[in-house]
Order: sequence, then C-alpha cells, then structure tokens
Amino acid sequence: MDDILLQILNGLDKGGAYALIALGLTIIFGTLGVVNFAHGALFMLGAFCAVAVKSLLGFEKVVLDPTKLTAWGTPVEIRTPYIEAWFGDFGTQMLNFSVPVSIIIAIPVMLLVGIIMERGLIRHFYKRPHAEQILVTFGLAIVLQEIVKSQFGANPIPQPAPEIAKGMVDFGAMIGLQAGGVVYPAWRLIYFLFSLLVIGAVFSFLQFTTFGMVVRAGMADRETVGLLGIDIDRRFTIVFGIAAVVAGLAGVMYTPILSPDYHMGMDFLVLSFVVVVVGGMGSLPGAVVAGFLLGIVQSFASMNEVKAIIPGIDQIIIYLIAVVILLVRPRGLMGRKGVMEQ
Repeated sequence: MDDILLQILNGLDKGGAYALIALGLTIIFGTLGVVNFAHGALFMLGAFCAVAVKSLLGFEKVVLDPTKLTAWGTPVEIRTPYIEAWFGDFGTQMLNFSVPVSIIIAIPVMLLVGIIMERGLIRHFYKRPHAEQILVTFGLAIVLQEIVKSQFGANPIPQPAPEIAKGMVDFGAMIGLQAGGVVYPAWRLIYFLFSLLVIGAVFSFLQFTTFGMVVRAGMADRETVGLLGIDIDRRFTIVFGIAAVVAGLAGVMYTPILSPDYHMGMDFLVLSFVVVVVGGMGSLPGAVVAGFLLGIVQSFASMNEVKAIIPGIDQIIIYLIAVVILLVRPRGLMGRKGVMEQ
C-alpha cells in the first residue's frame, strides 16, 4: 500500500506539470484553432523568470575588509546581497523565497510575452493549415531556446526551494496510515496543490465571469459571437496571454524539482501534446484528467519491478496509451464529436 501511494504521489506532481501545460495548449487550440508548438518554450521562459529573479535578488555589494587579509596579503572581500543590506532579515527571506516571489514577476512578463506572440505572429496563421502552424511555432520555440541559451548558458541552473519546504513530509501519518511509511518531498506536494489552485482559477474564470462566458461561446461558435458586436479577437488575444501565464507559472514552480535548462520546454512539450490528444483536442477537462492520469501511469511504469519485466516501458508507456486511445476513440477521452475524426 505504501509503494502504491508513493507512486500515485509521484504521478500527481508530474501530472500537475503535464496538466498545466496541456491546459494552456488546449485553451489556445480551442479558442484560436492553432496548434502551438511554442507552448513548451513558454514553460521554459517561466522557469528562467525564476532564474532571473534569483540572480537579481542575489546581486552583491562587495566591501574590502582591511583588518582581514587573504593568504596573498590582500584585504578580504565581504560580499553581501544588496537586498539584505537594504532590508535586513526581510531581504534574507526574499532571497530564501525567491521562487514564490518570482510568481509576482512572471505573471506580467508571461502575459506580455503571450500577447506579443499572438499579435506579432500567431494571428497571421489562424486560417492556415495545421502543418504550417506547427512549423512556424516550432521554429519560434527553437529561436526562444537559443536566446535563453545565449543569455544563461547551456548548463542546468539549480533553483533551491525555500528552507521551510526543503524537508520531507510524513504523508502516511497525515492520512492516517503508519507513520514513516510514506515520506515525500514537501515541495512536490506544494507543486501538486499549486497546480490544482491554478487549474481551479482558470476554470472558475472561464465558468463564472462574463469574459469567460464570452470566450466559451466564441470557442463554440466564433462567427455568431462576432455578429453580436463583440470584439472576440481582442478577447482571444488576452486568452492567449492567460495560457502563456499558466505555462509560465508551471515552469516557475517546477524549478526546484528540475533545474532549468534551455531545452526543458521541448522535453515537456511532446508529452503535454500527447496529453492534449489523449484528453481530446479542445477539451479543457480532458486535458486536466489526461495530464494527471498519464502522470500516474508513467510513475507506475517507472517502478523497478515493472521495468524488470518490460525494460524501457517507462519511456514509451504514454505513447502506447495514446496509440490505443486514438485507435479506439480518435477524438480522445473527452473530445468533442467530430474533432480529429474526419
């Protein structure tokens, strides 16, 4: 039971990342009809927002102490981050919580990036074939990757979680099982809860606000909404920005789990696109359900006992499930009838 619960937890935190990226992909496809292969790059840009914020907060003031000498007889350099020198203990806590603080910066940055992408490039491919959309957005992803690589280098850049969240949580004791049976990293649990919060916020926005209702109506029948005098294009631009924010936030909070590097977006994009197809193109609930489901399946497939029977199964299990589902139900688990079935 402990092993099963542990693998479910592993699948849920990984599935949270899949679900968030797939949710943004589905929003864009459902509203604009665009297959956005640059969405993984938005996840990567969010992660590097956290890297940039940590670098800015850690910018140091260097003071020479003549009372202390190095082995070469020169004064010792005393390095103090400016934020600590200016704000004392509060500055220290800002450094410690640099990843959560990065969310404040990432939201407007990713919103702006998304709007620029939609206005500057994506809107010119609305009525073009999906193959052309894939090529141009894939090319954009490569350009963004190379820009990040040139600025931050090719090596992964570790981002520590806050001290309070670096430890382990006795999850088994929390739910009434044997103490010490299931011990799990605190930050991974935080990431899972964060993904649920973001998913809930997106669904609430689309379900209970006037803006969201208009967007959902536009997803169902864009032409009719336009005939009512509503500037649906402007709303869809904002929706693209929101999808970019969702991907960016997923990247920010994932940095303590996986050190950011310039190709991390591509690694997640392929899997997340499979999640979208399995869940159903254009189905927001399908993207979320498939994200968590495939994350859990992949987690169980990575168990040593399973790999001993079928070596390498953890690397292909998601694709095998996708093949089976698309053969049986081409529109995906929760896709609209007629989508991907022509």
